[in-house]
Amino acid sequence: MIDLYTWITPNGLKISILLEELGLPYTVHSVDITTGEQFAPDFAAISPSAKIPLIVDRDTGLTLMESGAIMIYLADRAGRLLPPQGASRLNVIEWLMWQIGNLGPTLGHAHNFLTYNPGKAAYAEDIFRTETRRLYATLDARLAGRRYVAGDYSIADIAIWPWISRFERHKTNLNDFANVRRWYLELADRPAVQRGYSVPHFTGDVPRPA
Repeated sequence: MIDLYTWITPNGLKISILLEELGLPYTVHSVDITTGEQFAPDFAAISPSAKIPLIVDRDTGLTLMESGAIMIYLADRAGRLLPPQGASRLNVIEWLMWQIGNLGPTLGHAHNFLTYNPGKAAYAEDIFRTETRRLYATLDARLAGRRYVAGDYSIADIAIWPWISRFERHKTNLNDFANVRRWYLELADRPAVQRGYSVPHFTGDVPRPA
């Protein structure tokens, strides 16, 4: 059994969706980051960075933070959604790292400046609007002629998808990126994605472009 400490954020949804796809049993522990629960002493005692997501694998005794590390661990544990070796494994990890190092941080800033604090920093808004569009274009080009990001359906797709699900907060029209739109909607129809999207609690249906 796996204990999942999480909240309704793209990084949290990456793990709940993956757990649903893998069919691994887990217990959800909601950590409300909007009220500072991540800084509570009991959570800080197991999470050195006081951030979600975090898992505790009761079967192995392993505690693990950082979404990318968690995804690699869970996929390897289940023997699915990440090739065991070779170039195909590295290709998946390459795009997982692209999400962690590029897409996630940029779109997180886009949320902040374009949706939550518009009109406060025009320079920052211009930077993150431009960079957001560039990253969507990068993903769109990658998906041209490909069903999934890195070969078969993998943790790379699962890592990227929750961030794209916030397209409205990025002020992005998915109709401008036909390949991303097609890929996004295919994943949105997966039952495991829909179940994982409602963890730790239901906040609304999966967003769909007009």
